[in-house]
Amino acid sequence: MACSAHLLSQSLYSSHRGSPGALRSLRSQARPPARASPAARPGSSARGCCRGVSLRVAASFEQGRRQVEVSYDPQAKFNQLADQIDKDAGMTRLNLFSPCKINVFLRITGKRPDGFHDLASLFHVISLGDTIKFSLSPSKSRDRLSTNVPGVPVDESNLIIKALNLYRQKTGADNFFWIHLDKKVPTGAGLGGGSSNAATALWAANQFAGCIASERDLQEWSGEIGSDIPFFFSRGAAYCTSRGEIVQDIPNPLPENLPLVLIKPPEACSTAEVYKRFRLEQASQVDPLTLLKEITQNGISQDVCVNDLEPPAFEVLPSLKRLKKRIIAASRDNYNAVFMSGSGSTIVGIGSPDPPAFVYDDEDYKDVFVSEACFLTRDENEWYREPISSKAAFSKDDLPASVID
Repeated sequence: MACSAHLLSQSLYSSHRGSPGALRSLRSQARPPARASPAARPGSSARGCCRGVSLRVAASFEQGRRQVEVSYDPQAKFNQLADQIDKDAGMTRLNLFSPCKINVFLRITGKRPDGFHDLASLFHVISLGDTIKFSLSPSKSRDRLSTNVPGVPVDESNLIIKALNLYRQKTGADNFFWIHLDKKVPTGAGLGGGSSNAATALWAANQFAGCIASERDLQEWSGEIGSDIPFFFSRGAAYCTSRGEIVQDIPNPLPENLPLVLIKPPEACSTAEVYKRFRLEQASQVDPLTLLKEITQNGISQDVCVNDLEPPAFEVLPSLKRLKKRIIAASRDNYNAVFMSGSGSTIVGIGSPDPPAFVYDDEDYKDVFVSEACFLTRDENEWYREPISSKAAFSKDDLPASVID
C-alpha cells in the first residue's frame, strides 16, 4: 500500500543535517528581495535565470516596444529544497486526528458462546475527536504516553500502547514513540474514543515503518485488542456485525452536512454493567438490514434509530432516560431523531447542532458535556482530517454569564 500522500498536511516533520526547520519556516515567510542592479526592475533579483525565476513578456503597441519582466520567487525555491529534505530524511513526528463514532442504530441479535454478544449496527465517524502527537523515541524498549486529561491511564493498559505493541508484534518493526494525547472525546460516552485512539496509533506506526502493512492488515489485527477498533479502518461509515469486527463499508449513507448535537451527563455508563442487564427478549425484533435500507434510501427518522442497549443503560443510569425524554419534548421538531449512542451515556440529536435551552438553564445540567458535530468520512490511504469548521466541545461553565442568566 502506498504511503498516504497527505501526511505533510497533517504535521509531518523530518530531521536532516543542516537546518531543515529554518528552510521550512520560509514556506510561510517570504524572504526580502535581493538588492536590484541598475538593469533590473525594482523587486526582481539580479541573479541569472534558474528554478524559481519566471519570465513574463508583454507587448506595448502604444509605445511600439517590448517590455520584459524578470521576477524571482525565493519562496518557491526554498519550498523545493525543504520538500527534498523531507523526502530524503524520513519521518520523525506526526500529528493525527482521532475522531469518534456514533451508532446510528444498534441491534443486539444474540449471545455468543465466548460470552460476547452478536450485534448489527450502522457505525458512522463524526467530527468530534482527539489529537494525537507521535514522535520517534530514541528508546528501543518502551513507549511514553502523556495526556491532557487526569485519570486517563498512560501505562500499557491504554489502547494506544496496546496498539503499538500489537504492530511491533505483527511486523517486527522496532520503532518506539513519545505520544501526547490531547483528549476532547469524553470517556464512558459510547463514542468509541479509546478505540479510535488505538486505530490511529496503528495507522501512525505503519506510516513510520514505511507502510509495510495494508489497511486490511491493520483492520484485521486491530480486532485482537478491541471489537470497535476495526471499524475505524472503514471509510467512515460501515455496517458492522458479529462482535463489531466484521466491517462492511457503506458509501455515503448520510450527508456530511447533516448537523448533530451530542449531550452527555457527567455520569458514565459501564459497558460491562449495561450488557449484564441486557435481556434479549426485550430487544427490538426489527431486521437490522431493513433499518439499513431505510436509512440509505430515505434518511434519518426516529423509527430507524433503534438502540437495544437503551433499556439496560437506563436501568444503570435512570437520569439518562429522563434526559432523552426532555430533549425530545423540548426539541419542537428540531431533530430528526434522538437516541443513545453505543452503551451510553451520550444522547445524540440529529438535524440540529444546537442543544435545547434547558441544557443551559437547568441547574441539574450544569456539568453536561455538549458538542456539535457532523458526519465524517475519509479517502482510501488517507487518515481522517478534522473539519476546519468544527467547533470545540463545551460545558455550561464555558458559557458567558450573560448567556446563562
